[in-house]
Formats: sequence, structure tokens, C-alpha cells
Amino acid sequence: MNHNERMDGVALNVDLRLGVDLGGTKSEILALDAITGAELYRRRVPTERSYDGVVRSIGELVESAERELRRSGTVGVGIPGTVSTVTGLVKNANSTWIIGKPLDQDLARVLGRPVRVENDANCFAISEATDGAAAGARVVFGVILGSGTGGGVVVDGKPLRGVNGIGGEWGHNPLPWPRVLEDGSDERPGPACYCGKTGCIETWLSGPGLEADYRSAGGSRRTAKEVAEVAELGEQLAQIVLARYADRLARGLAQVINVLDPDVIVLGGGVGNIARLYRDVPSIWQRYVFSDSVLTVLKPPVHGDSSGVRGAAWLWSRSF
Repeated sequence: MNHNERMDGVALNVDLRLGVDLGGTKSEILALDAITGAELYRRRVPTERSYDGVVRSIGELVESAERELRRSGTVGVGIPGTVSTVTGLVKNANSTWIIGKPLDQDLARVLGRPVRVENDANCFAISEATDGAAAGARVVFGVILGSGTGGGVVVDGKPLRGVNGIGGEWGHNPLPWPRVLEDGSDERPGPACYCGKTGCIETWLSGPGLEADYRSAGGSRRTAKEVAEVAELGEQLAQIVLARYADRLARGLAQVINVLDPDVIVLGGGVGNIARLYRDVPSIWQRYVFSDSVLTVLKPPVHGDSSGVRGAAWLWSRSF
């Protein structure tokens, strides 16, 4: 038997949690049993590249899940940005077509119920801090290394949004300790970023950033995953580029450690699947962290690419 409650006048099953992860290239819906956490339904579709398309696509994902499950539930959505605490509109999204839009309001209108919208890195961090790689840790920094570069902070099980709603947004700080490379190229001022600045961490550490660095070093057009694969096969150029990437990631995370001092850092996103990062980065970041020792642990996510959508599903389960 389903248990019901009313949220803003809408009767919903509180034992069904629907989460949507709005990614740069794909969108995913996941339905969980609120009591057991068991996965009941999952579907992925290409992400629409227009605002109206995003609203329509998320609406269709929710409707298809509920039609198959023959149940309705709460809906949480993770986005590559955040909702402004001042205007109520989306800001800071690398999926620029949703910027300045009342996404939670439009989804609530389409779905006929309140919808919680949260930064995707916060969703990822919530998931991993709850029952994933950082379960039991007090301070967790969750990183998304995908089509963009985001971060989320969880303290004592709750996301740290901040007064401006940008807690954990490390991707739009400049790459720290920039230097001149062995080939004579300078990391300053750095690549142009969609935010209007240059040299943002995102331009270096996102998947497209890694791919662009490989091409600029003389490599062919490869995905970040392919660069990692040919590096494992012994390609020298790919190995050089990945070593450079690991150093940049170590510098970026060292800056986070110097400010936040988290117990655990968890890497998500496609680039976070590169196994050598978990070996190389902790061996490098000691050079940059302002401490005689670094006890922070770097871990891959337990729930993999699904961690963000799981966190979105749990948004209605906690007092956030």
C-alpha cells in the first residue's frame, strides 16, 4: 500500500522518489523506493539543447516512469548550475540555454506538483556522503569532471549551499599556481570560458578541456576516455597530457583542501573514471597543500555515473 502526503496541496506517494539528472549530453531519470532505496526504473535520453526542450523532456521522462510504475512520486532534478537565491532563476549553468529561466516553476506547472531543483554536484555529493564512497565522513567535497567542472560540499549529511547559492563552485576560480610548461607554453591567461573570464579551472579540467589540451599538444581528435585508453597502451603524448592533467587537478584540489579541509573528496563525471588519477593526484597535491601531511582521501564514487541522479531522487527525503 502506498502512503500519501500532501505537498503544496498535491497528493503524492511518499514511498516513491523520482530523480532526474540534467547532464550536458544526456539526461537520466531514476525511480527509487523511498524505504529500501531499491532501484525501480531507469532511463536515459539525449539532453535537449533548448530550454523548452529541456522542460518538455523532463516532463516526458517523469510521465513515462510513472506510467510504467503506475505510481506517482516526488521529483528532484539535478542541474549543471544553481537557482539564484535572489531571483529564483537558474544561474551559473554551462548548459547556457537554461540560464535566467524559472526551471523549478515551469517543471512544477508541467508536472502538477512542486519540484526541487539542486546543483548536480550537490546531488552527487549528497549521494556519496549518504551511502557511497564518503559514507560516515563529516565533510565531503564532491567533484564533477564531465562536460563542465562542478563541486558540491556536504557537511554532516547536508549540502552547504551558501548565502549566494554557490557553495562548492570551484570550477570558476582560476587554476592555481599557473606555470610555464616544458614546451615553453604558459598557462596564463588560459583558455576562454563561457563565463566571460579566462583560465577557469573548468576550462582545464572538464572533459572538453582535457580533449582540447591533447589536440593542442599535437594529438588527433579523441574523447577524454580515448586519451586515457591510448595512454594505458603506451602512447607518449597521451601520457604527457594526462600527467599534466593530474598536476592541474592536484593544484585545484589542493586549493580546496587549504580552504575546506574535507575528510573525503569524491570524483564523478566521465573524467573521474580515469583510474590513474586516484594514484597520481594524492602523490602530487602534498606539494601544494599548506600542511605537513594530507589526510584527505581521494575516492571514486561507489554509485558511479548514477550518483548524481540518486542524489536528485533523495532531495525530498531530507530537510534541505
